[in-house]
Amino acid sequence: MQQIENQESELVPQSHNEFDEIDFRKEVRQFVRDNLASETRHKVENGLYLSKSDYVAWQQALHRKGWFAGAWPQEFGGSDWSVRQEHAFLQECALNAAPIIIPYGVNMVGPVLYTFGTEEQKREYLPGIISSDTWWCQGYSEPNAGSDLAALTTTAVRDGDFFVVNGTKMWTTEAHWADMMHCLVRTEKTARKQQGITFLLIDMKTPGITVEPIVTLDGVHHTNQVFFDNVRVPAKNVVGAEGDGWKLAKFLLARERSFIADTGSKMRMMQQIKVTLRQYAQALSPYQRALKEAALAELDASLTALVALEREYVDEWMAGRDDGIGASVLKVRGSELLQRMTIFWRDALGPHGAAYRAEDRVGGEGLNAKEPWIQAAAVNYGYLYARCWSVFGGSNEIQRNIISATLLR
Repeated sequence: MQQIENQESELVPQSHNEFDEIDFRKEVRQFVRDNLASETRHKVENGLYLSKSDYVAWQQALHRKGWFAGAWPQEFGGSDWSVRQEHAFLQECALNAAPIIIPYGVNMVGPVLYTFGTEEQKREYLPGIISSDTWWCQGYSEPNAGSDLAALTTTAVRDGDFFVVNGTKMWTTEAHWADMMHCLVRTEKTARKQQGITFLLIDMKTPGITVEPIVTLDGVHHTNQVFFDNVRVPAKNVVGAEGDGWKLAKFLLARERSFIADTGSKMRMMQQIKVTLRQYAQALSPYQRALKEAALAELDASLTALVALEREYVDEWMAGRDDGIGASVLKVRGSELLQRMTIFWRDALGPHGAAYRAEDRVGGEGLNAKEPWIQAAAVNYGYLYARCWSVFGGSNEIQRNIISATLLR
């Protein structure tokens, strides 16, 4: 049976001038234990399907504590957390089986709005983001403009006080849950494709919007294709200047990648993998067991190195030093390690590792089930979903180009 030891994290905490990290991590751990719904904790610990209501309830609990938008400036409802404090918070939440914070509102469009938005936009949209009453999605990728984001062709043509939007967005995660979309549209054709792009806020209830579900290879409806057919959007919903969308998109993507290494979740997964290996290793020969243990040790060492690397980048950013590649390096190393960990975990199940039915993750005991095929469903969901981590947020090939171009400049 899968049981994870409720151990204290070993994250080399330190005290800093801006906050006491040791005490803060303890406070976060206690808050998660006291305020995370037991049903939601059960789902996260056992690899089960989470509904929108699970995420909203947790985010609203964080909001009541003043932690949901901790990194936002105080004048907009945040707590002025440093990068280091936000990093510590995210690690501890993940280690203690809290759901991830859905980033499209609080971590993406929120910072764009309080940095580049008008006073009217801040008043209208920031309160709904911080309370989780307004759910956002991100309209960036298109059928022929994913990794090459600047190739987008969805147009917005000015018509009086409105823009008329036509085109389609692809791989739009949680558009079926969303009230609003922050979207990149082309408002001008220019010689340089990064120009003529505008950042637009679109109400998902506007006539002319159609959301078509895409069920991915894990059998789950995470993402969608969104069609725009003469959708009229008020011109006041442009964020920043018309044509400045590329600048805002780079600002947003840099923030998206900063914590994409997601080390807290990986440390918790490593504990789960070790439990699985102990459970299934009894069926292995001594030679097979030794090979598994050696492979696991290599993964564990790689994770320790990733945690240290992320910590080093956070310290550099805190000191005001940025080599321009940190977020890309963490994105590549973190996503590739996640994929290797999930392959090992699946293989640790032996023949049962071939089993997967998406419906076995809806309720039940998941990793704690007696039936090995139910455990396998939870493990293989992790394996299948991990495939997309090297694609979203800018593919790893694009990140390697960024790293190379920066180092060779």
